[in-house]
Amino acid sequence: MAEAHQAVAFQFTITPEGIDLQLSYQALNQIYLSGVRSWKKRVSRMKNRVIKGVYPASPSSWLFVAIAILATMYMQSDPSMGLISKIQQHLPLSLHMSLSAQGQTMLSALVFSTLLWLSLILTLRLCLKLLLSYHRWMFELHGKVSNTTKVWVSLLRLFSRRKPLLYSYQTSLPHLPVPAIKDTLSRYLESVRPLLTDQELKRMTDLANDFESTLGNRLQRYLKLKALWATNYVSDWWEEYIYLRGRGPIMVNSNYYGMDFLYVTPTTVQAARAGNTITALLLYRRKVNKEELTPVRNIPLCAAQCERMFNTTRTPGAETDVLQHWLDSDFVVVYHRGRYFRLWVYRGGRLLSPRELEHQIQSILDDPSPPFPGEEKLGALTAGDRCPWAQMRKQFFSSGVNRRSLDAIERAAFFVTLDDEEQGMKGDDPAGNLDRYAKSLLHGKCYDRWFDKSFSIVIYKNGKNGLNAEHSWADAPTVAHLWEYTLATDAFHLGYTQDGHCKGEVERSLPPPQRLAWDIPPEAQVCRSLAVAQALAADVDCHVFPFREFGKGRIKKCRVSPDAFIQISLQLAHYRDRGGFCLTYEASMTRLFREGRTETVRSCSSESCTFVKALEEHLQQEVKRLLSLIKHQKPGEPGCEMKLMVTFVSSQVADDGYGVSYIIVGEDMINFHVSSKYSCSETDSRRFGVQLRKALQDIMALLSGDPKGSSKGSAQVQPK
Repeated sequence: MAEAHQAVAFQFTITPEGIDLQLSYQALNQIYLSGVRSWKKRVSRMKNRVIKGVYPASPSSWLFVAIAILATMYMQSDPSMGLISKIQQHLPLSLHMSLSAQGQTMLSALVFSTLLWLSLILTLRLCLKLLLSYHRWMFELHGKVSNTTKVWVSLLRLFSRRKPLLYSYQTSLPHLPVPAIKDTLSRYLESVRPLLTDQELKRMTDLANDFESTLGNRLQRYLKLKALWATNYVSDWWEEYIYLRGRGPIMVNSNYYGMDFLYVTPTTVQAARAGNTITALLLYRRKVNKEELTPVRNIPLCAAQCERMFNTTRTPGAETDVLQHWLDSDFVVVYHRGRYFRLWVYRGGRLLSPRELEHQIQSILDDPSPPFPGEEKLGALTAGDRCPWAQMRKQFFSSGVNRRSLDAIERAAFFVTLDDEEQGMKGDDPAGNLDRYAKSLLHGKCYDRWFDKSFSIVIYKNGKNGLNAEHSWADAPTVAHLWEYTLATDAFHLGYTQDGHCKGEVERSLPPPQRLAWDIPPEAQVCRSLAVAQALAADVDCHVFPFREFGKGRIKKCRVSPDAFIQISLQLAHYRDRGGFCLTYEASMTRLFREGRTETVRSCSSESCTFVKALEEHLQQEVKRLLSLIKHQKPGEPGCEMKLMVTFVSSQVADDGYGVSYIIVGEDMINFHVSSKYSCSETDSRRFGVQLRKALQDIMALLSGDPKGSSKGSAQVQPK
């Protein structure tokens, strides 16, 4: 291949006259520039380690302390109260022999200054950790901030005056506390109370008491022991047992997706949209590597999930999967019409321009070569059950050309699919097309995504794009921030020419993208994984709709938390759809704590059930009483920040239930995604969407004191 020859720095041949050595100075120059880029990154990492290691102080503060100590000594005063003299007495004999008395005193003063400086840093970090351990602000009523919280905010701002790096707060974040077992069981019984009869609740209470007095206390001691030495007593188990040990397909069941702008497409040129999207993602990676992203919004959040955002893949195992992460990657892997290509994104140590990336992507789109045998549907291995994939990987992809090509996919910065379909909210059936767009991002054709990569981007033929993310390495808010930055940078920073192409110039000597070669035997080409994945994908019932009647602006005017409003609307919609209540799981973040992931908010409570029943039975006084509770409801448990979903969704948790994800967009719109399974005769995503719309309208009419605006009555659906 031409690109392979260009990559060779030197060649030699043995002739009768001797050895004929031929050097490629262009290739050697590329090697040199790549080495320079690598060393720059190492220096940057070392500098950042020092800066965040002394935060909230600065490295230059050491000089201030040293000058202050030396100045006081010059004034014939000893600020160390004799410690400098003691340090001087314990200096090595060699220093006593080589330095004068004044030099020894100076060195001892500098040692004391350094020790004092480190002590001050530890004190400041302890104070910062105590400040970040305060969470009472979360439970205060809207509009009523206590003096304690006001003082806390002022002190936190004082400690955060220096612009922090991405990981500056990591060691100052508090550890996730282990709740008392009595409190855990009490909360559990409270969460199941509205779902059980009195007899069932009594039996459950007896079981809880028995658990507390026997096995529970022993397990609690184990948890407390782990919490003493682990950074987070639950996150590593959560990653392994909730995600990595799952043996079923991760497609649909675990992976989630993010959509493009609904109403705007910056360009209809597929290659151009790919060029800008790839550039924006790599610019974000540069910010992560340089730690230029701020960890602070209102208060610091744990940034540990950013570490494995790029250059990461999930590899299958017989019993458990493993997350593999590489420090850097100079290329992405692109899939188009059954072929895999390695696309280098750096040239001579610099990032290719968007226009150059567009040029490279266009060469892939124009490539007429057919797939190798078994190559087209190879990605289905990542979509099916994990054990067959682990077995196939070990048997057919552990050596030779298959190993090298698989290595390229797994070590890539991320995965790119150039889809030959058109998607988006378009045409004569925008609602139906939006649902199909969602399903395409969630599972595609079951073989044209690499579901094991930390994330894959999809660029459609009409310029629309989207993202599919693997779940074990991070939760949706982390990827949502990445995707928001990507869309904004693509449309508003990088931009396009008038004819829809990327801006910039093209270096014509760029080597073309490299086809990945495969030698897949016939027994590995027809895999059961594809059938499993296709059956799973066919069972997904998606309904996506933008709710435009009102948004958080009008909800807040009613002095109600937008999240509480939506959650109570979901309870009302489910009651009308199914004629009852069910256990409800709302994901929340625990990133106020170090290495925090997610926790569960049980929004189906005794109060919410009573409210829904009172609303349906026209019990106005009870409705008003419960409305006052909703108006003061705070989202979540300590350290839980409610999800900010950017149309980032995965499928429902229960096969016979609904999964609902939502994003509050600006002041006047809320986007909803409802998913269920066709195989369950009692669920219908579109039907639930209708009920949800009406529930939102009814509760808003009630809050606004406008019963004429209520749609109740027509919204009733008899339970099956």
